[in-house]
Amino acid sequence: MLKSISASPHAAVLEQALNSASFRHKVISNNIANINTPGFKKSEVPFEQQLENVLEANDQKLSRTHERHLSVRNKNELAPTARTLANYSLRTDGNNVDIDIEMAELAKNNIYYDAVAQQLSRYFSNIKSAINGGRG
Repeated sequence: MLKSISASPHAAVLEQALNSASFRHKVISNNIANINTPGFKKSEVPFEQQLENVLEANDQKLSRTHERHLSVRNKNELAPTARTLANYSLRTDGNNVDIDIEMAELAKNNIYYDAVAQQLSRYFSNIKSAINGGRG
């Protein structure tokens, strides 16, 4: 039994997706801020890959009764992390930040954040509707 409505696996994954998008925004902003710092290596937040790995690992341990059910047990295993891409440089000063790529990633992340926020809002609206007996 769930301890609270927001403790469902669906809400937990959406919450962590919002957290990762917020964290990714900070990481991208840091990359942009250091575009002229010699030797700076850009970082990224690979949340979607991390989510896929967690779901695949959990699928091997558990059986789901429906393909849309999420099998994430511990939302901490989805905590967003950053990784530094230090294996290449774009310039002679050792910096590997490309402003065009960073700006595109920032725009993509904004769209992602908005979509996840809408999904979470829809989730809670559905719960509210169920509590109110379908009367909104």
